[in-house]
Amino acid sequence: MDAIRISRQLCKDVDRLRFEPPTAFVYNPLDYASSAVEQYLDRWASPGIDVLLLGMNPGPWGMAQTGIPFGEVNAVREYLGIDAEIRKPAIEHPKRPILGLDCQRSEVSGRRLWGWAAERYPTADEFFRQFFIWNYCPLAFLEEGGRNRTPDKLPVEERDALFAPCDRALKDLVDYLEPGRVVGVGAFATKRVQAVLPEVEVGTILHPSPASPAANRGWAPQAERQLIEMGITLPTAVG
Repeated sequence: MDAIRISRQLCKDVDRLRFEPPTAFVYNPLDYASSAVEQYLDRWASPGIDVLLLGMNPGPWGMAQTGIPFGEVNAVREYLGIDAEIRKPAIEHPKRPILGLDCQRSEVSGRRLWGWAAERYPTADEFFRQFFIWNYCPLAFLEEGGRNRTPDKLPVEERDALFAPCDRALKDLVDYLEPGRVVGVGAFATKRVQAVLPEVEVGTILHPSPASPAANRGWAPQAERQLIEMGITLPTAVG
């Protein structure tokens, strides 16, 4: 099963799920941003990469807007060169509208991660010869007031129902990409890889979220040190 088919199946599987308050809105960018998602997968999800970088789930100003993991709008447009129609979710939170590539907000996590990639790799093609980036869970969860709710905060029953299709998709993607190593971007993703794929070599890097005090003290140098300590070779920074 190739990456696009894996994405389509995961999209269908998670669309069947239902979530109770305090979750009030659920966005599935694999659905309404499928054109961008499939451009991304078609171009760069290629077997034989060195490292699969795995995040948690979409941020409201990143993947929720663009369909691309850590999908900060400027990076998606300029570094990745993706131009696609982004539709609207069926039910939209008035404080968290989906504006797609017209969104004026910049997701800090995505700006840090893709900004680092652009500093080290002059073109996206060069970056993706070594890395691929994906998120374990494709859904974004919002509370009534607009607050973002991460998958680890869901009730146990909802979390188990969500993890089952996400686990299957992760296994299928790793089988397809055959990465030399899977690296969790943050502790949550690392734990999911360890639970789902105990035979796979797993590492972790600091999550670039501004909610992390450590990440706010120079995320890129810290993440690079962690990658290098795993034996991952990085090119000299551009410029």
